[in-house]
Amino acid sequence: MPTPWFAAIGTGVFLAATASFGGLADAAADPIPQIDPDEVHANGQLRLSVERAVIFDEFPETGVSVEPSERVLAVVVEVENVWTEALPTSDGFSVSDALRLDALPDAAPDGVARYDDGTQQPWLQPGIPVTVVVAWAVPARTFEGADELALRVYDESLYTGQLITYGQSWDSPVLAATVRVPLRDSDATEATE
Repeated sequence: MPTPWFAAIGTGVFLAATASFGGLADAAADPIPQIDPDEVHANGQLRLSVERAVIFDEFPETGVSVEPSERVLAVVVEVENVWTEALPTSDGFSVSDALRLDALPDAAPDGVARYDDGTQQPWLQPGIPVTVVVAWAVPARTFEGADELALRVYDESLYTGQLITYGQSWDSPVLAATVRVPLRDSDATEATE
């Protein structure tokens, strides 16, 4: 069946109008904001601020074990669960999904521990701020000589299960911000003191 003439004209008018506004090309994406150390980033799940980072030869209190060719990168984060239910910090949840290293973006944290008492993989209770140490086992030379660390901060969406699954969970992380924090090498500092 041939296309009616009014449909062809309508399509032509649409394309002409679209061309005057830049065509059918994708709109330019908003730039990813960069936040400062200690600046709070908030979403519907968490409020967090990244304070500082230290690299160690070993740091078993975080739950991270390293090989001889690795070191532990530890990031101190103030975090608060702003959701209505307790959140785990283990791999795939809350703060473990919220932070990635810019230099190793596919590497999830290997451990999370409370800063005050060393509790590993703590649960975040609603409305109670806590300081945690988020840690990765990294190749020993990755951050050699670096004096700052670049991190990516992700937001997740709340998913409500229906039919087969039930309940609510946070997933689908999207890059929301970046942050650069001071990076200190514990052994280099000790050697100069």
